[in-house]
Amino acid sequence: MTLPIYQRTLAKAVSCSGIGLHSGKAVHLTLKPAAPNHGIKFIRRDLPDNPAISARFNCVVDTSLATVIGSDGVIVSTIEHLMAGFAGLSIDNVVVELDSYEVPVMDGSAGPFTRMILEAGIRELDAPRHFFVLKEPIELEEDGKFVGAYPAATFKITCNIDFEHPLIGSQSCTIEVVDHEFEREISSARTFGFLHEVEYMKRYGFARGGSLDNAVVIDEKNVLNDEGLRYQDEFVRHKLLDCIGDFSLLGMPILGHIVTRKSGHAFNHAFLKRFFNEKASWQTQTLQEPATVPSKTVKSLAI
Repeated sequence: MTLPIYQRTLAKAVSCSGIGLHSGKAVHLTLKPAAPNHGIKFIRRDLPDNPAISARFNCVVDTSLATVIGSDGVIVSTIEHLMAGFAGLSIDNVVVELDSYEVPVMDGSAGPFTRMILEAGIRELDAPRHFFVLKEPIELEEDGKFVGAYPAATFKITCNIDFEHPLIGSQSCTIEVVDHEFEREISSARTFGFLHEVEYMKRYGFARGGSLDNAVVIDEKNVLNDEGLRYQDEFVRHKLLDCIGDFSLLGMPILGHIVTRKSGHAFNHAFLKRFFNEKASWQTQTLQEPATVPSKTVKSLAI
């Protein structure tokens, strides 16, 4: 497998409808092709003048329950699964139109968005991709949470989680972020929550759209979804999916190995700010020829 060295967009427009996880509001979403160097921009079609927000870390305004971007008082919430789909398939330029403030949750994973993108088709553009290339490590650690970025020939993520729950415990997953591996091994991993937390959030007006149709819910001992888990370690795979979405907000792909431990949206965002300020530790460049990665790149284990 190789990393694409030219920018990519969609071959045609594609749409879906759903509800927001936290708002419970119906939303229609359309993905459209975009020109080279456009990046990924969200357009609020339900508001006057159709304001646009760039999917960049410096536009993030909230990370408490999801990744939320905003500009001039306008927000788009819960973008991480859609952004993971773009990053996992190496899509650089897209117009995302929606008629509400929250991206639809779909089934709680990036799978539906990944399939939408593949249905639309991927078009290579006549412009090189620019990469952040790590020259030396960058690390951030606080209160047991950790994120580090290390030099590597491709984009790799290792995610470690540790929950005091018999169904989760300590899990680790590593993936080279390339099209088919992401689609097969990561994209369908669903968001998850504990029953008492879901009940608490609903009581206070959050997770209004949450259900067993769009999240894995566990009580003290069991998975409450009738179909069970999609992967034995679906929990860590979803956390890795979130990392892919969050790190895509740097605005360019990374050539490096990201390692996380007990991190979430807020700490990932704190690391992005650290990363961008450590300019001596990376450089931006194009690739003269495709960067080759191993054909089998996923491993999962307990740590």
